[in-house]
Amino acid sequence: MASTEEGINKPVTQNDVAREAGVTRSMVSYVVNDTEGKSVAQETRQRILDAIARLGYKPNKYAQALQLGNAAFAARQLGVILSSADVFLRPYYAEIIAGIHTAAYENNYHVRFIRFFNELKNPVLFNELINTEEISGLILVAVDQCVKTDNDRILIDEIRQRIKSIVCVEWQYAGLSSVGFSRQDAAYRAAGYLLKKGYTDIAYIGELDERVNGFRQVLFDNGYTDSSSFIVEGAIDMSGGLSAMSKIAEKLPRAVCAGSDEVAIGVLRYLNKQHIGVPDTVAVVSIDNIEMSEYTNPPLTTINVQKKAMGGHAVEMIVNGTAGQNEDALCILLPLSLVERDSA
Repeated sequence: MASTEEGINKPVTQNDVAREAGVTRSMVSYVVNDTEGKSVAQETRQRILDAIARLGYKPNKYAQALQLGNAAFAARQLGVILSSADVFLRPYYAEIIAGIHTAAYENNYHVRFIRFFNELKNPVLFNELINTEEISGLILVAVDQCVKTDNDRILIDEIRQRIKSIVCVEWQYAGLSSVGFSRQDAAYRAAGYLLKKGYTDIAYIGELDERVNGFRQVLFDNGYTDSSSFIVEGAIDMSGGLSAMSKIAEKLPRAVCAGSDEVAIGVLRYLNKQHIGVPDTVAVVSIDNIEMSEYTNPPLTTINVQKKAMGGHAVEMIVNGTAGQNEDALCILLPLSLVERDSA
């Protein structure tokens, strides 16, 4: 911090940085604000950054807002809305959030806030956060898990009236841009892999959504016209997978198609506790390819979902202006791939 003669600290300014680096103040401003259309030589940029580090300079956000205007100041600010606090505990969503942060940093954007959907039902917080003087874009992660009532849908409509650049990640909402993958196709491929391996007595354990349609469709396409004889059990996490597997244990299937790796880990936990061999007695295939799926016992065969890429694409859509609404809404489905390991 710079000091007056009386020894009282005063904020370091861009003029101080300019003098320290031997450049003009406008050069410092270009670097600090990443001004579009203003290039600075790499050697000069590094001198400025070194001076900033030595002096401890930090931008005065209030001064920037006064200089640029609140809307311009918010132009590189993003908001992230999650379905609930449980998202932080799920490794699948942790990778999506990591992708958002990485892409924001690479594009010189900032994540202004991360909040939960139900918090926005507080009108004070809603008015504070959901406005163009605060953010220029909004990313909604897994919010389908908590949009259940007409009032929830009204809240979504109020959000989209205020913020034009909105991207739904891992779910779709009519009239909004989105990035995700086909849950139906993922389950179709997972169960199809089991059928190709010769397993015919297959149970599905997982979320009761489009994945169930994919599971049943592949059975139908392979000649099993009566899919009612195949077990379908709901589960969303590891404890749910364990519980569902224990429920169907009396009629043990030859194979399990799990709706997610987390569910599959619960399935494996049950089978291992009961000393049931995998894949010798029960084969297991899942969806997601989270990091820990490679380290389970045995390692999971799974459908890879591009989790970090989903978060990254959401940011890119806001940055490049393709996150439109209504007829301009852009929906991206990322490709899937099979990762073969030892569980099937």
